[in-house]
Formats: sequence, structure tokens, C-alpha cells
Amino acid sequence: MERLEQRLGYTFQDRSYLENALTHSSYANENKGKSLGSNERLEFLGDSVLGMVVADYLYRNHPDMPEGELTRTRAALVCEESLVEVARKLELGSYLQLGKGEDAGGGRQRPSIQADAVEAVIAAVYLDGGIGSARKLITKFILTNNQRELDGGSRDYKTALQELVQRESGQVLSYRLIGESGPDHAKVFQVEVSLNGEPVGAGEGRSKKEAEQNAAKAAIAVIQGR
Repeated sequence: MERLEQRLGYTFQDRSYLENALTHSSYANENKGKSLGSNERLEFLGDSVLGMVVADYLYRNHPDMPEGELTRTRAALVCEESLVEVARKLELGSYLQLGKGEDAGGGRQRPSIQADAVEAVIAAVYLDGGIGSARKLITKFILTNNQRELDGGSRDYKTALQELVQRESGQVLSYRLIGESGPDHAKVFQVEVSLNGEPVGAGEGRSKKEAEQNAAKAAIAVIQGR
């Protein structure tokens, strides 16, 4: 637990909050005699704390951003993929308490479980240290590491590609994950983008979103070069 606290940059006054945040419902159900609670309630709270902190940040730091763009940006920052990236940086999967069946089935690497655990940890920090501590955690792992998204840059190539192909009616774009490599905390994803079922570009990145952007960039070069 101390190693995880070091990664978080936060030391718990009451470590039971953190232990609760790492307890999956499958483990709690298999150990009912221990009166353990799962992290589901913390997940609920953490989701709200995360959304509020991100919304507050966007509102204060992007005064010219319209409501629709605020909503889109917040959704991108708090989505499952974004939270899974945080879980991998923290190596959170190795700390989870899972039931035997869930563990054997690869639960430690399951995106939904990892994302839920991140929200639960955010709630644990909030309950233990207040909104200021939770804000610091969210800023460190989500806001600071997603500056490209905050600057609006992440939508450039995908939006540009969409606008390019829509000049003709009936055009259909699709993105497909074609591979991934590297350790869990430093994955590299490969994505292929197709136009009407025909591959027109491929790209890779440290997240699926980044890989999709790079694939879209490659596709634009191909289409414009035709």
C-alpha cells in the first residue's frame, strides 16, 4: 500500500478508505464473513467528484469554450479509456482484491474494473483528505496528462478527416484496433481507419485516442494525395 501511496502522491490518514477502494464486489461476495464492503459506493461518489473537478477546471480555465465543447471535453477526460490509462500508470490492477473466479478470468486487466477502481480511489482520497486532495490527484493524473485534449488538439485530425470525406455523400469511416504491444503501464496501440471498408490509414499511440488521431492524419495524407 505504501508503494501505491507514493505513486498517488498522497498518504492516507485512514488507510481503510484505500483498502475499500481496491475491493471488488467479487472479493466481497466470496468473503462475506469478513463483512467487507465492495468499492461500488466509492465508485459512485468518485464519479461525481471527478466530474465536478473537471467541469470546474474547464469552466475556470476556458472562458471562451461554449457549453457543447465543455461537455464534449469533460466526457473525453472522464471516459473509461482515460481512467484505464491512469490505472496503468498506477499499476492499480496489481493491488485489487478480486474473487478467485474474477481474478482467474483476467479481471485485473479488465478496463471496466480498472476504471471503476480509479473512481473509487478518487473518492477514497476525497473522504480522507477533502476536495483539495482529490483535486490535486485529478489534476496530476487526468488534467495535466491530457493537455492535448484540453487544447482541443485531439479532435483535429479525426474531425478534419470526417469533414474531408463528407464532401461526398454516403461515405463511411470506421476505426479498428489492429494491435497493441508493450507492458501494461506503457502500452502502444495500433489503429487502422477505413473508408467504405477500405483501409486508408494506420497509426499508433500511447492511447487508443492518440492512435486514432495518428491514423486519421495518415488517412488525410492518402486521400488528399489521390
